[in-house]
Amino acid sequence: MTDLHTDRLLLRRWRDSDLAPWAEMNADPEVRQHLGEPLTRERSDASVARFEAEFERRGYGWWAVEVRATGEFIGFAGLDEIDYEAPFTGVEIGWRLARSAWGLGYATEAARAVLAFGFDVLELPEILAVTTATNLRSQAVMTRLGMTHDPAGNFDDLTAPEGPLRPNVLFRLSRPTAA
Repeated sequence: MTDLHTDRLLLRRWRDSDLAPWAEMNADPEVRQHLGEPLTRERSDASVARFEAEFERRGYGWWAVEVRATGEFIGFAGLDEIDYEAPFTGVEIGWRLARSAWGLGYATEAARAVLAFGFDVLELPEILAVTTATNLRSQAVMTRLGMTHDPAGNFDDLTAPEGPLRPNVLFRLSRPTAA
C-alpha cells in the first residue's frame, strides 16, 4: 500500500495505536462542529474498520496522518467516492485534524499530497471537496489548494438536522494538463 510523504507528514494505513487518539478527536465537539454530534468510541473504531476495508477494496481512502518528526497521530486525510445524496458524483478529498494540529498548515500539506496521488496515480480527471457553508476554515484550505467554489453544486444535506450542518458548498479542482 502506498504511504504518502511530505516534508513534515506521513500519510499511512491505520494502526491499532491510532484508535484512542482518533476516538478522542471524534469526541471533541470543536472537531465535530461541522460534522455532527461527537462519536462514541464504538462508532469511532467502526469508522477505522470501514476506512481499512475501503483501502483493501479500492487501493485508496482515508490515510492516518502523523507528524514525521514525532510519530504523533494527528488525524486523517484522503479520498472517498461520493456515495451520499448530492447533485454531483465523483471523488472527494477531505481531512480532519486534532485541535492541537490546527493552524500549522498540516491540512493543506496533507491535502496537497492526496491531490498529487489522486491526479498522478489514480489519474482522476477532477477532485471535489464538500463542507458545510459555515466551515470557513476548510473552505480556506480548499482555496489554498487551488480549488474553485462551484455555487451550482451547493446543496442541502438532508441527512443533517435543520440548522447550520444542512447547507453544503462544493469546490472543484481539475487535473492539471501538461504544458
